[in-house]
Amino acid sequence: MKKLLGVLVAVALLLLPRELPPFMAYSATPLAAQGLRPALPTLEPPFARVHRGTVERNATLQSLLGEVMRPEAMHRMVEAARPLHNLARLSVGHPFALTLGPDGILTAFSYGIDELRLLRVRRQGDSFTAQVVTRDHEVRTETVAGVIRSSLFAAVEEAGEKDQFALDLAAIYEYDVDFNTELQPGDAFRVALDKVYVEGRFSHYGQVLAAEFQRGDRLIRAVRFEAARGPEYYTPEGVPLRKTFLRSPLKFSRISSRFTRSRFHPVLKRSRPHLGVDYAAPVGTPVRAAADGVVTLAGWHGGYGKTVRLRHGRGLETLYGHLSRIHVRGGQRVVQGDLIGAVGSTGLSTGPHLDYRTMKNGVFVNPLTIQPPPPEPVPAALRAAFDAARDRQLALLGVAGPVLVQAEARTGDGL
Repeated sequence: MKKLLGVLVAVALLLLPRELPPFMAYSATPLAAQGLRPALPTLEPPFARVHRGTVERNATLQSLLGEVMRPEAMHRMVEAARPLHNLARLSVGHPFALTLGPDGILTAFSYGIDELRLLRVRRQGDSFTAQVVTRDHEVRTETVAGVIRSSLFAAVEEAGEKDQFALDLAAIYEYDVDFNTELQPGDAFRVALDKVYVEGRFSHYGQVLAAEFQRGDRLIRAVRFEAARGPEYYTPEGVPLRKTFLRSPLKFSRISSRFTRSRFHPVLKRSRPHLGVDYAAPVGTPVRAAADGVVTLAGWHGGYGKTVRLRHGRGLETLYGHLSRIHVRGGQRVVQGDLIGAVGSTGLSTGPHLDYRTMKNGVFVNPLTIQPPPPEPVPAALRAAFDAARDRQLALLGVAGPVLVQAEARTGDGL
């Protein structure tokens, strides 16, 4: 009997499968179905699947998560993250990751806001929690100097900096220097600014704290100070570099035709006044409002084609012609620098350019020579604070007077 029992056991063991079938390897019931509310996990759970990628053009949260998340749950996640970042607006090229549990339900979502900040959203039952994780970084205040030989971008590259540095510098001085037409070989700049380093490597530029631009015999200094309108750049005397009018409604372009009382029109084939300035630029180049104002025309306007016209204070108006697109509507209020349209070639035009015109009390005047009203200086109540900030920031340039002095870099922390 014992021998027979041993044979039966051996046969039973031989009949058993050598490994469990896949569907028996594990079983998981969603915690929500069990009526449980899990604690915020610190590590990804077993059997979790993580999918990583970057945001493509025209992608939305719905296109990224629509297959693994119901619309109502997605809405709750967006609302949980809203105080930290608006997930309804995703930027092209930014990284993201989504973590799926064994039941295919999304348990976590992360999105790279920028090089320093990562937004993490985790599911807790039927709700979500969000946090922003900041990578370790160092902010160094450094001094950069350069000399113009051909262009601002070439000088910045020669100084070992990136194009964004040139754009930041041009934005500060755009009211005093037309970088399209006025730069000359020998013009020079010196800038004290914050640079952000992550893991010892340069990440991006921070605030420009002080700068000076030598243009011919003219030295223009700028210091950063926060007043009623927010952070702005001022001369050492407390006068804003921001003027009531931009020197050019385009950031970078070239003048192809100037203000004149007689010019041969290339389309009409006869001489006639050209009471504006033409800026040659590719189709789609952003066009900015030259000053605060109200839109009085946004549409087709005869030979000007697609046109925007703005009314400013003190009898001043500006006109922007031959646009390919218009981004404002009649009656809308705009602030200096707002995007109002894009360069095109509509109307009587032989190629893409902006026809920019200025009127004073209904009469066309030369946009390049008009003297706009002066801006308001630093308020008296903030003068002492401004003086202290000015002295501290000019010292970063090594400047104690009108003479340029060699400056040293320093290291700081904080953003």
